[in-house]
Amino acid sequence: MTRELIGFALVLMGVATIVLAVLGVFRFKYVLNRMHAAAMVDTLGILLILSGLMVLVGFSALFLKMLSIIVFMWMASPVTSHLIARAEVLTHPHIADECEVIVHEDRV
Repeated sequence: MTRELIGFALVLMGVATIVLAVLGVFRFKYVLNRMHAAAMVDTLGILLILSGLMVLVGFSALFLKMLSIIVFMWMASPVTSHLIARAEVLTHPHIADECEVIVHEDRV
């Protein structure tokens, strides 16, 4: 009984986190702000949902699969978010009008 309550609470917190991120994506105007709202919360939301599901299923092969998904998401999500932000900064023609950009000539 306790395991089910903890699992459902974690899943519910994860869903609430993702819903708040979606609201942030629609609230912000600029693409980098939207991306920040989505990228920072998706990892936490997925972690909470999968942790809740892992508590519900107990230790099994499915538990290990969900754990590998968490590890992969924690490695891949920040990298992809950074690459998308970098592409936006490098390709947006009026980026300086919308946000402060520090350009390093040796890194471009």
